[in-house]
This record gives sequence, structure tokens and C-alpha cells, in this order.
Amino acid sequence: MIATLLGVVAASSIYFYKNYFFTFSDIDRQFTQKGPGPILSPTEEYTANAYFELYGGAAGGVNVWVEITNNNEKDKGRIVYYSDAKSHFDMEWVDEDTLYITNDEPKFPHSNRSIRLEIGKEIYDENGLACKSLLMKDQYETCYHN
Repeated sequence: MIATLLGVVAASSIYFYKNYFFTFSDIDRQFTQKGPGPILSPTEEYTANAYFELYGGAAGGVNVWVEITNNNEKDKGRIVYYSDAKSHFDMEWVDEDTLYITNDEPKFPHSNRSIRLEIGKEIYDENGLACKSLLMKDQYETCYHN
């Protein structure tokens, strides 16, 4: 009975930790490939870089994330977009504070993960873990997920 109770407590603790204390620091950067970028915003205040993360070996897939660096503050960069990568990926600045990210599979219209993000206020995490995270809630006003 005690072992069962300890197992339930341990499983619940792991679930709670993974869901409410999520950060993007868990990304496996060992097998990262550089994507499009750097792309400077119109006034060169921000730089956007994309990275691809391979997962699952031969039968796996690819995740993509976009990291924004504020060039005036020389910060280390902040991830504003994380999703499963599709065959058509691109980024472009709409204006100084808005980045449009295209991430879609033209043959499968329901797989479109493209979004327009206002930097400093909005992020996108396909799985929604960043949206639930207690550690990340002060980093954005709006979090989008699929």
C-alpha cells in the first residue's frame, strides 16, 4: 500500500513538474541545425534566428524554434515560437515589433502552423506547455498553442 501511494505521489509530482515548470531550456541542442536567419527587424532592434531540432532517429521528425534577440539589450535571446517543422518554413518582419512565421505543409492544409507574433507580447508553443508554465507566464501577454 505504501509503495503504491509513493508511486502515485511520484507520478503526480513528475506530471505537475513537467506541465507547470516548463522552460525551453529542455531543448536538445546537441543535434540542432541552423535555419533561416539572422533576420534583422526594420530598425535593427531585433534579430530573429530559426533552429531545427532532429528527434526520434530515422523514423522521427524535426522541431523548429525561433529565437529573438534584442540587439539594444544584448540579451541571450528568447524563444517565441516552437512547433513541429513543416516543409515550407520562412520568417519575415511585418514591422518593427511583428514577425510573421510561415510553417506549413501545402499538401495538408490542416497542418498550417503559421502565425503573426508581436515580439515581447506573444509566443507560440504548439504543445501548449509554455502556455501552462508558471515559470514563463511573466515573459508574454498571450500564448498561442494548437
